[in-house]
Amino acid sequence: MKQRVAEILLNINAVELSPDAPFTWASGIQSPIYCDNRKIIGDVEARNEIADAFVEQIKAQAPDAEVIAGTSTAGIPHAAYISEKLGLPMCYVRGSRKKHGKGNQIEGAGVAGRKVVLVEDLISTGGSCLEAAEALKENEADLMTVIAIFTYGIPSAVKAFEQADLTFHTLSDLDTLIDVSIRRGAITHEQKDTVLEFREGLSK
Repeated sequence: MKQRVAEILLNINAVELSPDAPFTWASGIQSPIYCDNRKIIGDVEARNEIADAFVEQIKAQAPDAEVIAGTSTAGIPHAAYISEKLGLPMCYVRGSRKKHGKGNQIEGAGVAGRKVVLVEDLISTGGSCLEAAEALKENEADLMTVIAIFTYGIPSAVKAFEQADLTFHTLSDLDTLIDVSIRRGAITHEQKDTVLEFREGLSK
C-alpha cells in the first residue's frame, strides 16, 4: 500500500521533491519537499484509490469504528469519502470553537461514548492533529487512532503522539516516497541524503 500511495502522490504532484531548488513553506522554511494533498480531491481516480486505502487501514486498525472524524479543513473531504464507503456517520473538528450559535467545535455526528477514527491528510509536527484529537476526547469520544495520508516521519511528531497516548498510521511516508522517486530516476542518492538531512534538522 505505501508504495502505491506514494506513486499516486507523485503522479498527481501532491508531493514533490526538489532538493536543488527548495520550496518556501508558509513559515519561511526552505524545504526540499512540498506536500499539497488537496490535489487528491481534484483527481477522481486518485481520490478513489486513496479512499479505498483508508478503508483498508481502518478495517485493519479499527474494525469496530463507529464514527469517522475529519480534521478541518484538509481531512474533511477524505472523511466524507471514507464514511460513505463504510456506511458510517461522519463529523469534523474545527480548529477552535465557533464564536456564535452553540459554540460547537465538533460538527456532524455526535461522538460521546462512540469509537472514533480521526482522519488527517498530513502529519508533520502533529500539532494541529493532536489538538483535534484532544477536542474529540474532551467531547467524550473513544478515540481509537489517527490515520493520515502522508507523514514526513519527523521524530518529534512520533514522540508527541506517544506522549498523548495516541497511535497514528499513515498510508505512505517520506522514506517510501524517496525510494519510489529513486527507482523512477527522479532524484539521486545524493539528493536523497539532502532530504533526509532536512528532516533530521526539523527535529532539532
